[in-house]
Amino acid sequence: MGKAEKERLKQTLNFHLNTIHETFQVLDQRPASSLEKVSWEEVITIGDQVSKQATMAGMLWTGEMPDVKALDENMSAYFNTLQGFLLLSHGSMVGAGHTLSSSIHASVKQVVDCSFKLLMESVSSYAGSRNNVQKLSIPQLVGAVWEACSALKKTPSTNITAIGRGMTQVAVSLKDVLREMKELKPGSSDQTDETYDEASNKADGDPQDDDDNSCEDDLGNDLLPGEMKIAQSAIGVVSDTLAVIKELIRTITGLLKMENPNNTEFVDCLEKLLKLCQGIGAQIDELGACLYPPQEVPAMKASLEKISSIIDDLLVELESVKGTSQAFLQACDGMRNSLRLFEHELGCSSTSDLEAKLQDVTLSN
Repeated sequence: MGKAEKERLKQTLNFHLNTIHETFQVLDQRPASSLEKVSWEEVITIGDQVSKQATMAGMLWTGEMPDVKALDENMSAYFNTLQGFLLLSHGSMVGAGHTLSSSIHASVKQVVDCSFKLLMESVSSYAGSRNNVQKLSIPQLVGAVWEACSALKKTPSTNITAIGRGMTQVAVSLKDVLREMKELKPGSSDQTDETYDEASNKADGDPQDDDDNSCEDDLGNDLLPGEMKIAQSAIGVVSDTLAVIKELIRTITGLLKMENPNNTEFVDCLEKLLKLCQGIGAQIDELGACLYPPQEVPAMKASLEKISSIIDDLLVELESVKGTSQAFLQACDGMRNSLRLFEHELGCSSTSDLEAKLQDVTLSN
């Protein structure tokens, strides 16, 4: 291949890359509600076409040296398909809320990124110093495009599905924090407490509890008795928080039978509820981190105040769509009780710390 032909390939690639990059920016803009919505099935279908183009590109660029015209035509066909994929993806975002739009954007970006890597590596292997390593990497990049296109089938296609998955992710995160809290142990084997066992059993039978035994020298296994009581109370808070999130998901599922899932106000309400759930999840993460010695009591108190405020906001949002079920109210009441008990335990801990310090001063004198 001559120098002029290599340069032509590079220029053609850069032209297509710039065009696709400009088209991709359209996904950052919410389409007008007056536009006709494209079904996600259409996006999946053209995604399959992108996979086929990737397969053809892999066969062409890893085979015997083709002429420049064949390479040029291959790139044009690939990028034309990719551009159609982007435009249909944008059309599928008509009426999409923030969460659904973000999910679609992430899935589409993965397809585009993998396609860019495939064609950039292909051109590099021919226009540059082609070697066996580069040639062998191309099938792997084709496989990455396949996986990205296949993942489109798992991408949520409705606001409800996207928001529901977001809330489920918060619940999963809370389970992880709960599991880690239950692994906290007192400094010595004789410092066990029945309250710890009772609090641990509130975790709804977390299947990960018995996965593996923590080592005796793991971080957190040297909690003092007072610190252990705080950890026990924290387990109750997280367990009851998880119950609230689960009940919220059930409540929303029930609302779908009465509300139009495409109603803008309803979707906006669900978006707010998801954001509040994620806020609770962030505070629970902070709370879990504060339990490791030395425990940060002021930070834990701050998290409790924020969680309590978020629960109030959850109730307000649900009430706006007539969704405050009795079961959800009971879950919130249970969580508030746990928060009060935890706050009391933190107050007792502060008093004990002060008494211990005073005693040390007395002994030193």
